Amino acid sequence: MGSAFTLRARLKRGVVWMAGLLSVMALLPATTARADNPIVQTIYTADPAPLVYNGRVYLYTGHDEDGSTYFTMKDWRVFSTTDMVNWTDHGSPLSVATFSWAKSDAWAGQAVYRNGKFYWYVPTTNRSTGRMAIGVAVSDSPTGPFKDAIGRPLVENGEIDPTVYIDSDGQAYLYWGNPNLWYVKLNSDMISYSGSATKVNLTTSGFGTRTGDANRPTLFEEGPWFYKRGSLYYMVFAAKCCSEFIAYSTSSSPTGPWTYRGTIMSTQGSSFTNHPGIIDYNGGSYFFYHNGALPGGGGYTRSVAVEKFTYGSDGSIPTINMTTTGAPQIGTLNPYVRQEAETIAWESGVETEVSTEGGMNVGFVENNDYIKVKGVAFGSGATSFSARVASATSGGKIELHLDGVNGTLVGSCNVPGTGGWQTWTTVSCSVNGATGTHDLYFKFTGGSGNLFNFNWWQFSGAGQPSPSATPSQSPSQSPSQSPSQSPSQSPSQSPSATPTRTPTPPVTGACSATYHTTNTWSGGFQGEVTVTAGSSAISGWTVKWTLASGQTISQVWNGALTTSGSTVSVSNASYNGSLAPSASTTFGFLANGTASTPTLTCTGS
Repeated sequence: MGSAFTLRARLKRGVVWMAGLLSVMALLPATTARADNPIVQTIYTADPAPLVYNGRVYLYTGHDEDGSTYFTMKDWRVFSTTDMVNWTDHGSPLSVATFSWAKSDAWAGQAVYRNGKFYWYVPTTNRSTGRMAIGVAVSDSPTGPFKDAIGRPLVENGEIDPTVYIDSDGQAYLYWGNPNLWYVKLNSDMISYSGSATKVNLTTSGFGTRTGDANRPTLFEEGPWFYKRGSLYYMVFAAKCCSEFIAYSTSSSPTGPWTYRGTIMSTQGSSFTNHPGIIDYNGGSYFFYHNGALPGGGGYTRSVAVEKFTYGSDGSIPTINMTTTGAPQIGTLNPYVRQEAETIAWESGVETEVSTEGGMNVGFVENNDYIKVKGVAFGSGATSFSARVASATSGGKIELHLDGVNGTLVGSCNVPGTGGWQTWTTVSCSVNGATGTHDLYFKFTGGSGNLFNFNWWQFSGAGQPSPSATPSQSPSQSPSQSPSQSPSQSPSQSPSATPTRTPTPPVTGACSATYHTTNTWSGGFQGEVTVTAGSSAISGWTVKWTLASGQTISQVWNGALTTSGSTVSVSNASYNGSLAPSASTTFGFLANGTASTPTLTCTGS
């Protein structure tokens, strides 16, 4: 907890909040429920670049510094989710300082997975030339840390906003540009390219007609987002500054010619720029963008938001408006496994920082600050709550409320002083009345000033989580197996009314495992397995079972899959193998065939 960060937090809570309060009140819905857009409230974020990997959405963003009067951006950030509403903050794994040749400007980039690694293409200013250049960073994990892959710019012509896509034939393309649009064909190593950069012929038939600027006859401005869906290639872009709107063009070829298709998001919100990102995930399509909707927000202090949409039968993208509601939640969140405190749907007052225990923690907590976690499935009931906390002062309390910051109080945990902001201890308290599925509010109370830091939490009790499509562990490193591509037809049907579930065996050995089916559809199903340590801590686990006739596993998250005939073995990932006595974690999978209840064996190490 540094003084500079504390000053930033105080400014954001004070002057910045008051300056933006009236505009935010105008954007909030009339109900008492808190909105879920923008999806990150602890900092200003911009230029969203979503990536689907191993059943999880990773969101790569820029970071507008508080109080900016220009595009003052020093680092990039990563967030992730499995339910589209509760987002885990993974901090900053990449900054301008990562590139020895860069001087400033951590502007809009995009990451992609290939060859067991993650490649992040970003524009930044080259110190030696003073021009914007495209760098490439690499990591073994979707959350980093990332390092400069080649020690120099990958390509440089003074233009910005790279977007990357790997076609079905294995050829990768890197597009970028403002005021022009360029591309190169990347080699399979993803850090070099063949030939020279090609300048796209920007025609009015391909990119729409701009009026009032003879030097720029088309609508293309900047921020391209290039991808393929079915047999159609899409070029989504920010159009006609300023203020910008989002438009798109399509082609039957990855390099054009392009046909202009129209507006996706008209000029709106309080930012004069916008930046698109589009993915398909878990049977739905999602459009990411940024606006200036947070307190103190504007053209240089932006915030990322997301909306769900449906393509037309001809592949067209509908008109999408900014909302404060955001995308609907997928499934529910499991409170009976460890959840990171920095997994947040909405917050007021708190910040995040790097934790000495790994990952991030919530900090700068003051009296009446709160965090909302959406759609928490308590099932038949929780009886206790545990939290990992630290305090250099006298601490305070974590109050547990349902469905509102002043909603039903189901528990209250005292947080003592621990002698330091990173001197961690685990506190527990009893819980009464937490049944069914609710939004959970952590309300922090105490004296004046900073109260305590908050790292993770977990409930326990007789209740079992309701059916969930959400892998609950928030990885800080990548799972060790290679990802499967998302199914072209993701399950969209409702979960089966009564999910199958294995009975919970007594935990007397190294570990136990229980299973339940969380979703079914024609020809496939989704399952979730909860692994629980016995009376002793374990450093790793493996769950085995035999597939029924006609079943095959197509994808696993939060675990590493191996198969031998009909025998399935899933071992822990790098981040969820260590479990304290009686602690739990989960992994999930997609499968072909008809759902059935397997007999599981769990081996701990």
